[in-house]
Amino acid sequence: MTPRILTPLSALLLCSCAASATPVSAPIALWERAGEISTIVRADGTTDPRVRGAWRARGYGWIVDIDATGVTRYQAGDTCYAPPRAGGPQSAMDSVSYRYFREIEPGKSVILQLLDGDTNVVFDRLAALPEDCTAEPATDPETVAAAFLDHFERHYAFFDRRPPGHAERASRVTDAIRADMDDAGLWAALASYMHGLSDSHTKLIGTVDGARQRVQDGQGTTLPRIRSGEGGEQQWLVSLIGEAKTQLGESARHEANDRILWGVIDAPGGKKVGYIQVFVMGGFTDRDDFGSPEWATAEMAEFDRVMDEALSAFDGFDAVIVDLSNNRGGWDRVAKALPSRFTDTAFTGFTTVSRGSGLAPFPHLITPAAGARFTGPVWLMTSDVTVSGGELATLAFRQMPNVTQVGTTTRGAFSTPLAKPLPNGWLLELSNEVFAAPDGTMFEETGIAPQRTLEIYPADNPVSGHWNAVMEVAAMAAGQAG
Repeated sequence: MTPRILTPLSALLLCSCAASATPVSAPIALWERAGEISTIVRADGTTDPRVRGAWRARGYGWIVDIDATGVTRYQAGDTCYAPPRAGGPQSAMDSVSYRYFREIEPGKSVILQLLDGDTNVVFDRLAALPEDCTAEPATDPETVAAAFLDHFERHYAFFDRRPPGHAERASRVTDAIRADMDDAGLWAALASYMHGLSDSHTKLIGTVDGARQRVQDGQGTTLPRIRSGEGGEQQWLVSLIGEAKTQLGESARHEANDRILWGVIDAPGGKKVGYIQVFVMGGFTDRDDFGSPEWATAEMAEFDRVMDEALSAFDGFDAVIVDLSNNRGGWDRVAKALPSRFTDTAFTGFTTVSRGSGLAPFPHLITPAAGARFTGPVWLMTSDVTVSGGELATLAFRQMPNVTQVGTTTRGAFSTPLAKPLPNGWLLELSNEVFAAPDGTMFEETGIAPQRTLEIYPADNPVSGHWNAVMEVAAMAAGQAG
């Protein structure tokens, strides 16, 4: 969640400058040294005394203050402030708080997490909460713009891949800022920084003159074309799903809160091919307690139920198509759970590290699922709509010898958005995490190119064209199976 490229994994190993018979070993990563996971707030409603106090995050620009009753998070950079919270969170990432901790060095450093298994965000203890953190933040244009630019300069990880860099973009803002400008003028100044950034995970959200506003670039080619056409995106999705269900016939199953569609394809040569389309990595239930342990348990239970049913139905089939060509991302845990259904060997799917953390890349392990699995030939469909969690799953799938990626190149936006509320209540989200393949290769901005190119959503027929592509992939699968 840096302007730096990932340090090669080999550079993270200890080296010996003198000849020695003693084998050289890798240093123990912080997350491997951390103790058992514990809840910050205990059953009696008070916090665990071990984690009380002020803590500064490595690489995320946060200071948290944990008192006897809960956690308060501050935005820390050139200044420290708690943004106004009138109206509540402005996005899912803006709503994230911490529930768990693991001690690294008791009293000195901890890992804080929303859910068990989430990103390891390392915090170091401060002697005290800085005094300026609790002051009411100024909301004049100069202060808001300064905070906006400071967050980008400290945390945005991909100026090298999405030029121009910070200095040129910042000049657009500073040249436009006036002490007496209104909200509309300030919004336009900040928005000018974002122009051409080509990063769908970086956005500015706020209310200006009573109207909700959003600036976001990097939506690829397909979605802007669909959204500008007759019927727009919603009608397109309805038509895509209707076409797929019609073609799958009686085998069609549309489940998990309409997030997963699966069925059976009769491929050429009498071959049987399973088909699974996953639209979002999560949202499989209608629960409204996002981020709670109960939500997480229910989400994974529904995902596992559907996957068990589908893959049991595919037992003995010649191949399976996993269609992520319309996957809009979501929860990283699901992005890892999906490929775990198609392997019998544990492997590292990808690594993550945040800019400025000073930590080694964290390896995300894909372990074979306990439930039904299919380890025969898998054909993975992608397009420029495939983004975020869909790309993480694609990255993991590409490490697997039984998987062939077909379609078009993915969007190229991997980083979990880092939420940075501004002093006036507007929300900035930006990309500060570097996701990479196990060998260190990054696909941010470039996307992951398929092994076999196939147009999934042709401009002249983006509905039936999709199912035509599915059947072409089924024919490929049947040919491989034969």
